[in-house]
Amino acid sequence: MLQIAVCEDEKAMGGYLKQLIEKRLAGQMEYKVEVFEAGQELLECGKNYDIFFLDIGLKDMSGIDMARKLRETSGAVIIFVTALKEYVFDAFDVQAFQYLLKPVNEEKFFRVLDDAVAECLSSKGTEPLVIRIKGTYRSIPRENIVYAENDARKVVLHLKEEQISYYAKMSELEKILSGQFFRCHRGYLVNLNEVKSYDTGSIWLKNGEAILMAKQKYSAFVSAYMEFLRRK
Repeated sequence: MLQIAVCEDEKAMGGYLKQLIEKRLAGQMEYKVEVFEAGQELLECGKNYDIFFLDIGLKDMSGIDMARKLRETSGAVIIFVTALKEYVFDAFDVQAFQYLLKPVNEEKFFRVLDDAVAECLSSKGTEPLVIRIKGTYRSIPRENIVYAENDARKVVLHLKEEQISYYAKMSELEKILSGQFFRCHRGYLVNLNEVKSYDTGSIWLKNGEAILMAKQKYSAFVSAYMEFLRRK
């Protein structure tokens, strides 16, 4: 799941940015947007976000100072949305992804959001999945996972060369593997890169296997799969 934070002390603007994000991402992937009206409140919440939208002229602290604090522990995407033009060069010092000026141009905002999401998913997709089996940790490259299957209190990973069963919740695995993987059925999480074809009830994989597709998941799957193909 993509975690997004908006820090904007003007309540109406914070709500507006949240609406824009939801308008763009709805139906494409799992995500959560949280809005904060103070920089310190965001810093103290203790959550790890993938994307930050920050105002610079916050009442309790400068958005630039806030970004510096975030950079001490986070490599997340930081996007400034501000009416202040003069801090654009300071933004480079905190490795800002983009600098958007108010009033917000919606088309440009959507382009920047698309690029930010692609950056996050690319980064997430390179991290191996680390699981624990009988007290031993094992690192599994995500590209080796064809699909995951729910089996009571266990998850079965169907890899290209083997199958691995371990104690885990499918819902937690779904969050970890968000982006390139999609929960097409309560019992299956599929690697979109391994999909060969599909219809409203099934997904056929490149290895010749077929897994179930829940009818209520079909539209969301098609949107996620088309977006995945667009990013490739």
